[in-house]
Amino acid sequence: MSNSLHDQLLKAGLVDKKKAQASKKQKHKQRTQGKGITEAEQAKLDAQKAREEKAARDRELNRQRKEDADRKAIKAQIRQLIEMNRISNRDGEVAYNFTDQRKIKRIYITDALVDQLSRGHLAIVSLNEQYELVPTKVADKIRQRDESVIVQYIEPSAQDDEDDPYAEYKIPDDLMW
Repeated sequence: MSNSLHDQLLKAGLVDKKKAQASKKQKHKQRTQGKGITEAEQAKLDAQKAREEKAARDRELNRQRKEDADRKAIKAQIRQLIEMNRISNRDGEVAYNFTDQRKIKRIYITDALVDQLSRGHLAIVSLNEQYELVPTKVADKIRQRDESVIVQYIEPSAQDDEDDPYAEYKIPDDLMW
């Protein structure tokens, strides 16, 4: 049973003597050449590997640059939306308090703007560490781009003033809760 696979294949007739000797010579050449890879081939493989790594680094760098450019474009769009649609007549006597990142902030606005804020017709957004009032439709567009800019957004009420059954009744000024 000490017959090698080579001998067993010859006895079974699956391989002839020429093919067996050719495979034996080929195995012997591979052993004597030192694993078959020369220095020139190794240098070529190293150069190819270096090219592939450089291409991968370049792709990653291009992806990061594209993400940065996209972020800048979104910030510019938000800034433009706020600057073009902000409510300019904010100077009022009524202090309106709201929270921004767990801190209480205050802006002074008119009674009409307070009413619009409470009904959900206006929203408060942050621009360059200042607070601006914008219409709710603009706030929706801003929210699609970056929700962190929105400071206060009240969903517009589904019921308008026209459908209000108590619109005829006036609330007294001295009413205390």
